[in-house]
Amino acid sequence: MLGLVKFPEIMNGVSQSEESIKLQSHLGETDASKEQDNNKGFSSKKMDTIKHHKSRSTGDKESKSRKNPKHFTDVHGLPCIERIVTSVEDTPEPISTDIIGTIPNWIHGNFLRNGPGKFEIGNHRFNHWFDGMALLHQFKISNGQVTYKSRFLSSDSYQSNKDQNRIVMSEFGTVTMPDPCKNVFQRFLSRFELPKPTDNANVSFVTYKGDFYVSTETNIMHKVDPETLEATQKVDWSKFIAVNGATAHPHTEPDGTAYNMGNSYSTKGAYYNIIRVPPTKEAEEETLEGTTVLCSIPAEDKTKPSYYHSFAMSENYVVFIEQPIKMDLLKIVTGKLTRKSISNCFSWNPKLNTVLHLIHKHTEKVSPIQYLAKPMSTFHQINAYEEHGFLIIDLCASDDGQAIANYNIQNLRKSGEALDEVYNTLCRVFPRRFVLPLRIDPGTPYNQNLIDLPNCTATAVRTGKNKVFCTHEDLHGEDLHMYGGLEFPQINYGKYNMHPYRYFYGCGFRHLVGDTLLKMDLQGKEMKVWEDPGLYPSEPVFVPCPNATEEDDGVILSVVITPIKDKSTFLLVLDAKTFEELGRAVVPVNIPYGFHGTFSSTA
Repeated sequence: MLGLVKFPEIMNGVSQSEESIKLQSHLGETDASKEQDNNKGFSSKKMDTIKHHKSRSTGDKESKSRKNPKHFTDVHGLPCIERIVTSVEDTPEPISTDIIGTIPNWIHGNFLRNGPGKFEIGNHRFNHWFDGMALLHQFKISNGQVTYKSRFLSSDSYQSNKDQNRIVMSEFGTVTMPDPCKNVFQRFLSRFELPKPTDNANVSFVTYKGDFYVSTETNIMHKVDPETLEATQKVDWSKFIAVNGATAHPHTEPDGTAYNMGNSYSTKGAYYNIIRVPPTKEAEEETLEGTTVLCSIPAEDKTKPSYYHSFAMSENYVVFIEQPIKMDLLKIVTGKLTRKSISNCFSWNPKLNTVLHLIHKHTEKVSPIQYLAKPMSTFHQINAYEEHGFLIIDLCASDDGQAIANYNIQNLRKSGEALDEVYNTLCRVFPRRFVLPLRIDPGTPYNQNLIDLPNCTATAVRTGKNKVFCTHEDLHGEDLHMYGGLEFPQINYGKYNMHPYRYFYGCGFRHLVGDTLLKMDLQGKEMKVWEDPGLYPSEPVFVPCPNATEEDDGVILSVVITPIKDKSTFLLVLDAKTFEELGRAVVPVNIPYGFHGTFSSTA
């Protein structure tokens, strides 16, 4: 999700107290990209294999103001999905599920999910989808049976809100009102306080040194017991390294070494920092001890750094994508005074190129070569690997970066033409490949394509001494437009992250949230589709079967939300190879649409 985001220590040379701000932007969760005409009139097929023809996406013209938004599609008659953002109660004790079909007996472990579960506190309502109080979910799978439990994260934000029966802590899209118990003068002075970083970690489950944490994009994480879902310790990144936050999407090497990114702020401006966390503990009580910053990259605009939700990693490199979604730090630190939320401080500047920075993990140096691309926004990368002197990076990207604003809760609760309007002003997200030549030296020619990989339509042209301009190859064909593009990408991470691979999985977006599951095959650019009308599947997670010999030997797990039917959400299990449904575990409680999850094997 990174753009890590919080902050501020110093703006324009004026020292501020060490605070951080949650700039968690789960756009990735639903951004968008491609040409609007191809998206008109989506059709659907259930579990079809679709051959794709190569196509080249064309860039959208500069987006207009949100007061007169550009329309990317012309879809009508979308069903209301208000119930996917309806507050629920947690279920801290395990309950049984109704099994339909078959859950493979070899699956043993916990499928853990994270996302917002409470959207109102007393008479106060949160404004943005990303603001809801974190609700942690566990689907325990064993011997073909599934139990379910959930628990609200006992964060400071949640406890304070609960105790005072109002929204006390500002979130990404919600600014708190002054405490009504204070006098007029005290309420006035409170508007000049720096915003405090939220610890409402509602984005993902992550692991460091073998422990599970729930994370957002501020400096605060919570260590969580995956069996009870109880938070056991609050952990502050800034106590270990000089950063103001970290993404909710770290990458992990086979030995357990984890990499992440985080921002820092000083009198010299904003910096993007590459973080490394050791693979193991030296003492049981350890958390982030031994964490180091490999290097720091200065933001091009010191007071308006780029937002980033995640990053990519190959065997030898971390890839940071500096995109034209900008965060105005001055607006953020004065947000309480001006009554502007963090989400109001984001802007999209389509006049700026996207810059891909390569950081060598072993030398800890930033490559002097700037790899440039046209303006785009990306929130989730698919994979990255090195081959024949090139770094291949696959990601989900859009040609417009204004989608975050569309995910206000009021928009998700609209119906009829008002709902169609919200969807049609979202640019679709599509999977793309960039190929970066790693060997640039004085003899490298200018003004010609440097990529000589077979069957590759991406280009990389040296335009200056240390500049290479790149264009992408589409990892799909025209048929993907019928499914609204693809987001929430996942792969067989344990075996194929940082290596050449064939398959990835994701959600199709013919609505504001995922409404189909997609399996993409890079050989021939074919895809398989699972859908059930009126149902909304979440991020697909791949679980390999024991003794797997092929990349797609395993299952796909996804929590499917059922807004048209009460208390019928279910855990879906698909055969990852055929994409046929194996079984589902129906949960007798309502569950809101969430963000990210992971599977923890207990076999």
